[in-house]
Amino acid sequence: MARVAVIDTDRCKPKECGQPCLRFCPPVRSRIEAIRFEQGLNKPIIVESLCTGCGICVKKCPFDCITVINLPEELEGECSHRYGANMFKLYRLPIPQRGIITGLIGRNGTGKSTVLRILSGEAKPNLGMFDSPPDWPEITKHFRGSVLQDYFERLSKGSLRVVHKPQYVDTIPQRIKGKVATILEKGDDRKVLERVSRELQITSILNRQIGVLSGGELQAVAIAAAVCRDADVYVIDEPSSHLDVGQRMRAAKIIRSLIDETKIVILAEHDLAMLDYLSDQICVLYGEPGVYGIVSHNHGVRVGVNIFLDGFISDENMRFRAEAIRFHTKPPREAPPANSWKIEWDAMEKRFRGFSLRVERGDIKRGEVVGIVGPNGIGKTTFIKLLAGLEKPDLGLTPALSGFSISYKPQYISAEYEGPVDSLLASIAEDRYSTEYFKNEITHPLDLDDFLERDVKDLSGGELQRVAVAACLAKKAQLYLVDEPSAYLDVEERLSVAKAIRKVVEDNEAFAYVVEHDIAIQDFIADRLMIFSGRPGVNGMAASPSPLRESMNEFLQEMDITFRRDPETGRPRVNKLGSKTDRSQKEAGEYYYVPTNA
Repeated sequence: MARVAVIDTDRCKPKECGQPCLRFCPPVRSRIEAIRFEQGLNKPIIVESLCTGCGICVKKCPFDCITVINLPEELEGECSHRYGANMFKLYRLPIPQRGIITGLIGRNGTGKSTVLRILSGEAKPNLGMFDSPPDWPEITKHFRGSVLQDYFERLSKGSLRVVHKPQYVDTIPQRIKGKVATILEKGDDRKVLERVSRELQITSILNRQIGVLSGGELQAVAIAAAVCRDADVYVIDEPSSHLDVGQRMRAAKIIRSLIDETKIVILAEHDLAMLDYLSDQICVLYGEPGVYGIVSHNHGVRVGVNIFLDGFISDENMRFRAEAIRFHTKPPREAPPANSWKIEWDAMEKRFRGFSLRVERGDIKRGEVVGIVGPNGIGKTTFIKLLAGLEKPDLGLTPALSGFSISYKPQYISAEYEGPVDSLLASIAEDRYSTEYFKNEITHPLDLDDFLERDVKDLSGGELQRVAVAACLAKKAQLYLVDEPSAYLDVEERLSVAKAIRKVVEDNEAFAYVVEHDIAIQDFIADRLMIFSGRPGVNGMAASPSPLRESMNEFLQEMDITFRRDPETGRPRVNKLGSKTDRSQKEAGEYYYVPTNA
């Protein structure tokens, strides 16, 4: 049995805790203990070769900073990379193939970005020997007999041209200055900038400075920059973040256009529909986030995504999740009693300098979740702010919400709160914070237990997003307004957030609006949809809420995209453009999916 021991240095406070992990570690060899204190590093070090896996140090640590995991011995020979003593460990690597897009799916913290950094040449795989990293001949010898041997040989000699589209596009203006057109023209090796700009719809921003672009515009520019370069390998990290549904599909088509018999494309993506559409094969990454990650063998797209949702890899006989994730076709909601409580609004209009939003008359019923979809810059957030009372309409009246308690999760979140997470949630939930209901419906589902004692300002983007959703749901409100809750979250976290929102709304018999670009999440959470259309940044039109299937069909028809249902998991799958299924559904006018009784 091999062991992986990880100490979270952000939590470890040896001067405050009295170092019980050292005092209680049993000797495993004559007067030698598995834990020692490194004065230079000012932290304890677990010697994994001496650790018996007794778990005493894990239980004694008051800050929950120690994790000890037992793994099969044979995995030790497959270690690809380790960052340092008692730090994250990665096992295996995907097998890149020419003419094929390889998609990576897995939880945050299981090694997707590490894999992409290694395959792009930004990080050298140390095979677990962090204290004496191997040279390239030793690395290629380790992978002999596989495609990776030739891959790393070419990478080490500089004969493999690699382009890497980074995960965090919002940091690009800190590293690159200048006009968008100038930046893109410098890297237009393939002479395709004009076509790519037109298809990604970024022609209008080419003369702008890169420092003034929004997140979605930066993402589109980053994708354009990668696609315009001539390379052997394209490594693309989370291409859908900050993009709306239409932009995601345009980006997906551009990325797929890279493929020929000589090109290799490897990407990580959390949007199931986007990953499904883009990939030709899937590698699942599983393990303990922040502790270790294991890369599965290559699988077909449908099988690979379903393996992740099932939580079980049959060819490795490995279960990595207790329960499978399933999507269900929701029947129409029962008609509420005539005197049932609902919120209604008349037609209204909001005008800004250069932009106007018109909203049709509509309503929302008690216990209902209304999803909101549409392009970026079309007025979705403005509508949410009108309901929250943060904006006033120029024509018409906002709904009569006097006396209503409203909880609002904004689109852009920041760590302004001074103090730990549990104090923030306790101040909002008050007496409800210590109840079993709060733990079972909010804290545990959103996986907040591991960082409740950490300061809000020290959280990562994904952790901060989950805390923001928890803070919104912690308030016992009659109306919940949730703007883009899945940003920075992995697939599992997105579905957990969707479940938590639905459960709280149904239990409180409240009302909820959710702005979300991930079609799979809207399918999972929404009872009805509001479709926003118009010209982004110029004018927007908000349609009245309509039944999920009817409105989704209308929305997807406008996007020229068709979906089908996976027979095993029920998840929405994007049909490849021009495929037989795509053509037949369009002829039948069924863009969302064909009902089983049709």
